[in-house]
Amino acid sequence: MQRKHYEKEVKPQDASKLRVGIAVSDFNSDITGAMLEGALATLKAWGVAECNIRVAHTYGSFELPFACARLAKKHRLDAVVAVGCIIKGETRHDEYLAQAAAQGLTTVSLAMGIPVGFGVITTNDLAQAKARSRGKANKGSEATVAALQAALL
Repeated sequence: MQRKHYEKEVKPQDASKLRVGIAVSDFNSDITGAMLEGALATLKAWGVAECNIRVAHTYGSFELPFACARLAKKHRLDAVVAVGCIIKGETRHDEYLAQAAAQGLTTVSLAMGIPVGFGVITTNDLAQAKARSRGKANKGSEATVAALQAALL
């Protein structure tokens, strides 16, 4: 169940001058694909020109920090969004992946001096992942808003 304050919509600002990258994990692509669509729709709503958007695909969430750093450096971006989905399995592997992704993305943000939107969801099952990747609860869109707001500071 989501908290009420998550239902608030953030009013788009003018981000038309920003260059933004999205690194998306192809693992659980049915989930991350929907999150990518949400991220791209958000960029469009905020006025980011299509020619100023770069998308890179990785195998899994573990590779997202490297992809974000590479995108930011290669294209001199103002912000990057990381999109991934880690679903709990029978072991604690998901915890290690999530921790590595979070730490890595934090390091990228601080080292590169740009915001990195954290759109890596960690869920207990596929149903939770679907709920967080579609509609108003799309975490790809939310991570993009976070990155854009920080880039516009």
